[in-house]
Amino acid sequence: MEKTQPRLIRPSDRHQQTGQTAGMIREEAVHTERLWVGVVRTEAGRSSSWHHHGGHESVIYVITGQVHLECGPGGTTKFHARPGDCIYLPPGEIHREGNDGTDESEIVVVRSGSGELVVNVAGPAA
Repeated sequence: MEKTQPRLIRPSDRHQQTGQTAGMIREEAVHTERLWVGVVRTEAGRSSSWHHHGGHESVIYVITGQVHLECGPGGTTKFHARPGDCIYLPPGEIHREGNDGTDESEIVVVRSGSGELVVNVAGPAA
């Protein structure tokens, strides 16, 4: 197994060759066997579709703007996060997130685990 070396990732090093959603720009910064880190910018009023992140735990840190996240049975658990807030999602948690503010939001997403990064589903958990 090749040893991973420390490295500095600048904004210009991030790439968008990762799953995209209309109104959202996802930039991957780090992707190793068990870790994914990226930055997501979302236009005001836009939301993702329902999905989960397989065997990955996820943490969302809000840099700018307003972020809403729906999860739980029927999507009834709702979080409204602002700059400085974090949201934790356990593996397999079906959710959708978006920007319910009037300006673009920017978040840092960190995922730890293995398997598919994004699994789209038809709706919230039953």
